[in-house]
Amino acid sequence: MRIVFPACPMLFSQTSLPRLDLAPEAVQILGWTLVGYVVFLLAISVYASGRVRDENDYIVAGRRLPLFLAWGTLIATWFGAATMFAAAGAAREEGLLGVVLDPFACAGTLVIAGIFFARPLWRMELCTMADFFRVKYGPRAEMISGCIQVPAYFSWVALQYTALARVLELYFEVPFVAGILVVASVTLLYTMIGGMWSVTLTDTVQIVVALGGLVVLLITTLSIPELGDGNAWRGLCRIYDTVSRTHPDHLRLIPADGSLSVMLAWLAAWSTGLFGNIPGQDLQQRVFASKSPNTAMHACILAGVLYFMFGMIPVTLGLASLVTHPDHAIDPVSFLAGEYLSTGMLVVFVISVMSMVVSTATSAVLAPATILGHNLLRHIAFMGRHPLLRDRLCVVLVSLGGIALALCGESLMGLLDIALSIQLVALFVPVTMGIYGRPGGELPAVLSILSGFITWLATFTIEHVPERVPDALASVITTVPSDFWGLAASIAGYVIGRTLLRKPD
Repeated sequence: MRIVFPACPMLFSQTSLPRLDLAPEAVQILGWTLVGYVVFLLAISVYASGRVRDENDYIVAGRRLPLFLAWGTLIATWFGAATMFAAAGAAREEGLLGVVLDPFACAGTLVIAGIFFARPLWRMELCTMADFFRVKYGPRAEMISGCIQVPAYFSWVALQYTALARVLELYFEVPFVAGILVVASVTLLYTMIGGMWSVTLTDTVQIVVALGGLVVLLITTLSIPELGDGNAWRGLCRIYDTVSRTHPDHLRLIPADGSLSVMLAWLAAWSTGLFGNIPGQDLQQRVFASKSPNTAMHACILAGVLYFMFGMIPVTLGLASLVTHPDHAIDPVSFLAGEYLSTGMLVVFVISVMSMVVSTATSAVLAPATILGHNLLRHIAFMGRHPLLRDRLCVVLVSLGGIALALCGESLMGLLDIALSIQLVALFVPVTMGIYGRPGGELPAVLSILSGFITWLATFTIEHVPERVPDALASVITTVPSDFWGLAASIAGYVIGRTLLRKPD
């Protein structure tokens, strides 16, 4: 079983989209449609800027988001190109075990966040997760957590820029570097103008477009003669019957190999997916922006349920490709879109994919920018006196960092997996204990963060370069995934910190 970490909506390949065999006139229509779409999003951003009067409006939309906008921006933030393309490919190759992280665990994260974390975090009236560490533990914990979270998002930003630049290169022959600059400029502009209000309103529009395109592809595929012959339900039943006979292991949720290493890897995938994003600023910023604690809770749960429902569409398409083209090496979603959609619907599909990536890109920029400005740079005298200017400047800085990483090449995109694991091993324990425990000082949080991170880094290094350590030690360490080692060390660090702080009787 392959255990990877595409932790929600992030990975995208230049080969993911189908090539459109369109006449020049049709390409022009697509181009003008995209221009009109961008102008429409910019108009929404300008409208949103009228709601921004202070930093609270800019970072958390004044804590006024109703349920529809709250769940809309949540699912738009997470439902990206990876959910569609990577999940479909993993389902085709490995079945349900290949999509443990996305959509299963990712959907579960949103539900868990809603049930256990949304209401207590909303009541704290925070702007960022670094604020949580300052309130519960102290300023040092705030700085350390902020310094861990901000770099974690740069690979995510770079991935979105790369994805959209590849779209421009594929369909309009825009040079890749120029495409990155164009994409970054547009994303920067409407993120910077309206902050969280802008991101929320555009996210909600874009997720409706994106999911609509995906539903059209599903119904069209299920209705083809090879599957349902005009009846989508019949097509779905045929997929299940055929896959259960030809690839029975593809419908398993628990590995057939019950060895210790395989089961631990499976549990690590679930654990990282379910809990690694709980401390994430992109998730909790939408909780903070909701208009009430119940709205925050319901938005998370609803987004999780809908994420699972729509996330199963690419999984279904991946399994469908085993029936329609069992002996071909294909990328299921892009191949099925190019094979069965009409020219007009194919254009809609491309715009839907762009909507997914753009909505993810804006959140990817805004989340670290708010921590950078609100928690790290506010200690500089000039920055402290001009909070809105500071926050907008940080959007520019994060965008520039994403551009730099995107231009360095896709080999650096592997840093994304590492950064996401760090949030689990370094931040999840102190966040959970800060809500449900009795934090009494900075030491427990600082020890938990540092011990979790250092232990994870050491075991992760041994996993990837085992020849640098004795075979016996490498064998013992690599049997247990590095995320588990880091999580255990984080728990131990917190316990030790609490013990050292305990006053003698």
